[in-house]
This record gives sequence, structure tokens and C-alpha cells, in this order.
Amino acid sequence: MGVVISFEEEQAKAETALARLQSLVADDMDKVNQTIILKMQSPVALIPQLAGHLIASGGKRLRPMLTLAASRMCGYGGMRHAELAACVEFIHSATLLHDDVVDESDLRRGLETANAVWGNKASVLVGDFLFSRSFELMTADGSLEVLTILSNASSVIAEGEVMQLTTANDMDTTEDSYMQVIVAKTAALFAAACEIGAVVAERPGAEQDALKSYGKNLGIVFQLIDDVLDFSAEQEKLGKSVGDDFREGKVTLPIVLAFRRGDTEERDFWRRTIEELDQNDIDLSRAIDLMTKHNALQDTVERARHYGAIAKDALAIFPDDDYRKALTDIVDFCINRAY
Repeated sequence: MGVVISFEEEQAKAETALARLQSLVADDMDKVNQTIILKMQSPVALIPQLAGHLIASGGKRLRPMLTLAASRMCGYGGMRHAELAACVEFIHSATLLHDDVVDESDLRRGLETANAVWGNKASVLVGDFLFSRSFELMTADGSLEVLTILSNASSVIAEGEVMQLTTANDMDTTEDSYMQVIVAKTAALFAAACEIGAVVAERPGAEQDALKSYGKNLGIVFQLIDDVLDFSAEQEKLGKSVGDDFREGKVTLPIVLAFRRGDTEERDFWRRTIEELDQNDIDLSRAIDLMTKHNALQDTVERARHYGAIAKDALAIFPDDDYRKALTDIVDFCINRAY
């Protein structure tokens, strides 16, 4: 007979996985945090004030932890990886500042966004400052290969954000188009954060490719679950509003699936609410009901499980140590955020 495991048990295991990863890289994260604080400084007082507001807003720092753990799993014994992990966090933070302006977001992790406090102009410019700091850290590292990987990721992220603009309010968006967007805007930085771990450790190309694959697929998992969470009560626990993507007319996979599987009347609903942004107070509830009817949310989670399995398999060539176990288990952490 099969063993039935409750969502509560899965969630507890996932939280344990995050705590294990945090514990493994705690000493290295201290160095990362020191670098972040140092590099945020500027004689222009608004810059550290605004950047500090974002960076101190409660994020898990998952991407830099991936760089640290991947480096140590590859046997790296130095400290270059800490400054590169800070570089990864700066790239991520810069994209968040820009995203919140584009999305006109007022809340992030339960706090007012920087653009809500200081305005769009300041947020965009401080985002540019953080991007510049990240490139300073890349060049200071001295590795052309690291510079190539991270700078390429930065340009791909920007392309992904522009692609997302072209799919917004368009119910003819396909699943393939949606996947192209999230691979670029989210998975690219996960992939780069992991790949540079093998580069600093001077590991062979096969290991570098494996970590790139792991990071890419983990990033896909992360974004798929984020898109499910937009229609979940769990959002409120994360300090976010339920249905932000819906209200903004973003076409995410749950919406694509519900639209494709719906009848003519249901498709007309999606075109009115997403394409025309003609929404009333009960439309979000109806949208969630339609997603539930057509298993769109559950099937999006199943897609995430598929990519999660690919991510785990990519780690099989590495020694079965604590770092590999932590990186494997963090896949389940990302998936179980949906519950």
C-alpha cells in the first residue's frame, strides 16, 4: 500500500530543507551580507536608504545561497564565491526594483515597495546603481568566464521582462511562449548563480553544465509555483495580495490552461478580464473557480514537479554529500510553497 503524506508534513519537510541549506552556508552568508552592506554605500544618501529598504525586506536570499552551496559542493575552498553571491543578489534586487515599477506594485513581502515610498524615478535609478555594483563585483573577480555568464544572464532577464510585456493582455499566448518568458526572466539567474559555483571551483565542463541545468530547472519550478501562489490564500501569508497577476492582465500558465480548456463563454470571460482589463469585484473569485474546474492550478504544480525532477537528476554526478542533499531538497521546498 502507498503511504499518504499530508500537505502539512510536506511543508514541514520543505521548511527543514531551507533551514538546512541556510545552516550549511551560514558562515559564507555572513561574508555575502558584509559585501552587500559595503557595496550599497554611496555619498548620495537616498541610494543606501532605498536599496537597504529592499534588501532588508525579508527575502530568503535563495539565489546567493545557491552560489555558495554549489561552490562548496564542487570542493571550492576559497572566498571568491561570497562576493559573486553578493553580485547575484544585486542583480536580483535591481530586477525587483524595476519590476515593481513596471507592475505598479505597492507591496512586496508585506512592506511598501520602494516605488510606493520614494517614487518610480528613484526606484529605477537605484536599480541601475545596483546593476552597476554587480558589474563592479564581476570585474573585480577577474574571471572572464564568470563575467560572461553573469552579464549574459542580466541581458536575458531584461529580454524576458520585455517578452512578458508582449504576452500581457493576450489570451492567444501559448504555453510555449509563457515558458520562454519564465526561462528568461527567472530561470536565467538561477542557472547563472549555480553555474558559477563550478567555474570558481575549476570543475570540468560536465559539472558546470549540470549545475546550469539544475539552476535553470529550479528557476522554472520557482516561477511556476509563484504563478500558482498568485491565486492562493498562501499569498496573504507571504505579505502579498491575491490576484495581482490577474488584475494586471498577466498571462501565466494557470490562466493559459484554464482558457484553453474552457468553453466559449469561459473564454469570453478571460478575454474581457485579461485582454480588456474589464474586471469587477467577483471576477477574481470566478477566475479561481474556473482554474479549479479545469485543474489548471494543480496541473501547473505538476509541471513544476516535472522540472523539479530534472533539476534533481542534474545533481546525480556530484558526490552524495550534505551540500548535494541540501540542493536536492530545496527543489521540494520551492514546490511545497504552493501548499
